Amino acid sequence: MKFPLHILHLEDDPNDAALIQDMLESDGISCAITCVDNCADFVAVLERGGVDIVFSDYSLPAFDGLSATKIVQARWPNIPVILISGTLGEELAIESLKNGATDYVLKERLSRLVPSVRRAMKEVEARAERTRLNALFIEAQKMEVVGQLAGGVAHDFNNILAIIMGYCDLLKSEIAKESPLQVYTEEIDQASARAAGLTRQLLVFSSKHTVQPTVLDLNAVVQDLDKMLRRLIHENIDMVIVAGGQIGRINADSGYIGQVLMNLVVNARDAMPKGGQLTIATSNATVSQEQASAHPGASPGAYVVLGVGDTGSGMTEDVKDRLFEAFFTTKPKGKGTGLGLATCQTIVQNSGGFIEVRTEIGRGTTFKVYFPRVEKSIQIGAKLAAPSPLLGGTETLMVVEDDPSLRQLACGILRGRGYQVLMASDGQEALRVASAHKGPPIRLVLTDVVMPLMDGEVMAQWLKTTYPEIRILFTSGYTNDAITKQGVLDTGVEFLPKPYTPSILVRKVRDLLDKGIPPVEGATKGAPFEATAAV
Repeated sequence: MKFPLHILHLEDDPNDAALIQDMLESDGISCAITCVDNCADFVAVLERGGVDIVFSDYSLPAFDGLSATKIVQARWPNIPVILISGTLGEELAIESLKNGATDYVLKERLSRLVPSVRRAMKEVEARAERTRLNALFIEAQKMEVVGQLAGGVAHDFNNILAIIMGYCDLLKSEIAKESPLQVYTEEIDQASARAAGLTRQLLVFSSKHTVQPTVLDLNAVVQDLDKMLRRLIHENIDMVIVAGGQIGRINADSGYIGQVLMNLVVNARDAMPKGGQLTIATSNATVSQEQASAHPGASPGAYVVLGVGDTGSGMTEDVKDRLFEAFFTTKPKGKGTGLGLATCQTIVQNSGGFIEVRTEIGRGTTFKVYFPRVEKSIQIGAKLAAPSPLLGGTETLMVVEDDPSLRQLACGILRGRGYQVLMASDGQEALRVASAHKGPPIRLVLTDVVMPLMDGEVMAQWLKTTYPEIRILFTSGYTNDAITKQGVLDTGVEFLPKPYTPSILVRKVRDLLDKGIPPVEGATKGAPFEATAAV
């Protein structure tokens, strides 16, 4: 119960009001009482606000407790009213309760007043908690709907991006390197990469993202991103990297860790419009039980910390409290989506970690991202390998995709590398095409996951039953439970996320065809377009 209580007492006898205040305070209820004896003053005090509870005599020369109760119930229903009277009969008492009074106490039995006040205030707190929980539930429902919408939009947008990026890549391979048109294709490429980054944030927010964790050296991740991070900041910002010595390993998706770092760096940049220092630091840390208990889902133990600090404007406590709310942003309209930090928190929590924020107005902000330390060696493939030559082939493939533009693009890319390509718009048509095919066996099927009539997983199961040697390569703008478990790809499932470039598609198809089987006669180098980094 909050103290002191602000009590509005409708009473024309000041001695009675003083007696009641003494009784409450002697029983440990600190209070401040405002005493009035007419309707106008009564309403005026309520309108000023801050009243916690109302006491009212039942009968006054210019007013009465039943009317006071009706006023409170009509305009301030969360304020409890206790009637205190020496003349209140049983019928009047029942009438007052029907009209919204919380309780009534006879003046000759004032000993009931203290427990009545405590009970009334507990009911107020319980109602407030129910209201808070209902608001949280409604907000959670809204965010679930927004998350589903975001995932669907991101999926559709990734299809569009795959088409833009694919044809842009093909244009780049056809245009001479010295042509001024190369500048235009580079701009399209960069814009597509930024758009793909936004869709990744939407997918993380909607929990429809694919996480492929590997054992990483956080120092190596930061070092690999050094040049790109420096391109994100302004010349008046001095970026310093302080790599911790002999830091531990973490188990996380390197791409998403890079996204966390880039989001934090961009926020630090925006907090220093006039320049300053940005520090990126890594270190080991031991998290105590007390520190872990402040972060839901965190456990005490050994962690590796990624720190990003700036000397910028800092933030107020109100802003700090809302930092990780989806769509909350302090940036001007059109300058931020409000998804950056919400995305960071989701990524870090999915890696078993948590984020701490320290800030002070005018002195900057430091984010400390804690990742659980693992006692494992760095896995092969955690670092990018040098790209191998792009090989085509003569095998028969099938592309199953419900988006006609993307289907035509994928088929054109693969046919351009020498493959024989069948196509289908959904799973049912794919089964009919496979059944009617009389030529060389279909070696690999590139299939979207979510399609009308029959999805990719069901189609793949049917195909595997009849053609056990066939390879399946799933692709999607997002993954669902058919190919993921809690956001992590099932072992043995091959997946190509959208948007992909022609070189990424060609390389993935060739790698999968060659996986675990002797080299296929007729595999040749394809047309000379260059590999493009995945986005």
